[in-house]
Amino acid sequence: MGPTMFPAFHHRYASLPSRMRAECEPTLVTAPRLLAFNHALAEELGLDLDAFDGKRVAEALSGNAVPESAQPVAAAYAGHQFGNFVPQLGDGRALLLGELKHRNGGLYEVQLKGAGRTPFSRGGDGRAPLGPVLREYLVSEAMHALGVPTTRALAAVSTGERVLRQLPEPGAVLTRVASSHLRVGTFQYFSVRGDREALELLVDLAIERHYPNLLDDLQQASWREKALALLEAVVARQARLVAQWKGLGFIHGVMNTDNCAISGETIDYGPCAFMDEFHPRTVFSSIDEGGRYAWINQPPIAQWNLARFAETLLSLIDEDQQKAIELATKPIVAFSDIYQQEWTTVLRAKLGLSASSEIADGNDLALGEALLDAMDKAGADFTLTFRHLAKAISPDSDATPESSLRAGFSDDTGVNGQGEGAKALEAWLPRWRQRLAREVLTESEIQRQMEATNPLVIPRNHLIEKVIRAAADDDDFTPFERLLEAVTQPFSTPDDPGFLQPPRPAERVLRTFCGT
Repeated sequence: MGPTMFPAFHHRYASLPSRMRAECEPTLVTAPRLLAFNHALAEELGLDLDAFDGKRVAEALSGNAVPESAQPVAAAYAGHQFGNFVPQLGDGRALLLGELKHRNGGLYEVQLKGAGRTPFSRGGDGRAPLGPVLREYLVSEAMHALGVPTTRALAAVSTGERVLRQLPEPGAVLTRVASSHLRVGTFQYFSVRGDREALELLVDLAIERHYPNLLDDLQQASWREKALALLEAVVARQARLVAQWKGLGFIHGVMNTDNCAISGETIDYGPCAFMDEFHPRTVFSSIDEGGRYAWINQPPIAQWNLARFAETLLSLIDEDQQKAIELATKPIVAFSDIYQQEWTTVLRAKLGLSASSEIADGNDLALGEALLDAMDKAGADFTLTFRHLAKAISPDSDATPESSLRAGFSDDTGVNGQGEGAKALEAWLPRWRQRLAREVLTESEIQRQMEATNPLVIPRNHLIEKVIRAAADDDDFTPFERLLEAVTQPFSTPDDPGFLQPPRPAERVLRTFCGT
């Protein structure tokens, strides 16, 4: 099947020294069945869709009959998990088949997630339940449609077997595509072992794969220059990524260093979620009891993760550790300013404000955060507030209490019939409109831009849960297909108006779980 549909795989990562990965074949499954296949992504990766056969694709992407040119390997990495360092983690249930050339010219890694035990499984079964596979498929493809750097989903295959978590659940395999799976934890694995050669190989690979714009300037560079250039580039990408997450009300849920990608892509959608009601300290992950990875904490945690990355590069930066620390500290400290700029850019776009130097206001950040404060007081829906805001540009557009924007604050009632959040919104709107008056675009043009920035549809927790239950309990994947279609067109009105609505109290999903 492989040669008829899959192009030949490249093996850049598999060509690294054997201590950096483990060769491992997938574990066979009893009854693979193709549940979802991303035809558009497949075409971008050069797969021959004229040779498409669902049964044969299921055999290939379940691990039963991998493409002939694939060389399955499990990558080694370490990581800080909730602040605690684990010197050996690695791909415990994932196998990299190799890299395919994307039509943009880059190489993209294709990985089977849930393909069985590897030498890094640490006693686990190496399998994935159906629910987390569907969640990652939906959310990663939604993120891509929202313009956020992310891993992608190529396929989901059921295994015909049950995996035991708290209860027996249907098993599945996700085919994940990423520009690479290099993580901060990858560098940590070799740093803690004092393996300079491996670190040098990783630095070269990361620059080659993710930051080719640096190559010309680094042709004759020292390792210090290479390491610092890579660190600065990764800092900038992570700052932008976290600002984008926050601008969507997205909470990653498990920002361990082994889930921090050197590429700046969102990786590992375990207990992730999009907020409904906005509260900055919202946490969904069942294992994040202290709120370490709450929405508001994501920027400082990203900076903390990057500091751990910097530590892995110290031996390359200078033999004098103190000097190396001083040089590596500068990019880490710079994260705060870079993030602040990126977050201001995100908020400006959401509010319909220009970032041009002639128009931008130094108070734009404060203006955006004042709205967030009002939303917090009211428990207003994050997604719908920004979407409805586009229709409130004119003072006459929300004159009635029934307006969409005000309705989102209507449950915030106080002793005088209006709560603190609603009052804060009323005080904020004139400030925003006064700032909009400085824009050169017309109100209708600003509204169109805001509607192209602020999504109408997100993969809400309660919707994902309904999809999972229909699939797992009734073998019904129609709800999954319908939700996938809606979230991959996030700025358009879906056929089902239910996809737009926050959950009713009985539908709320307040806890999400890792799929391990």
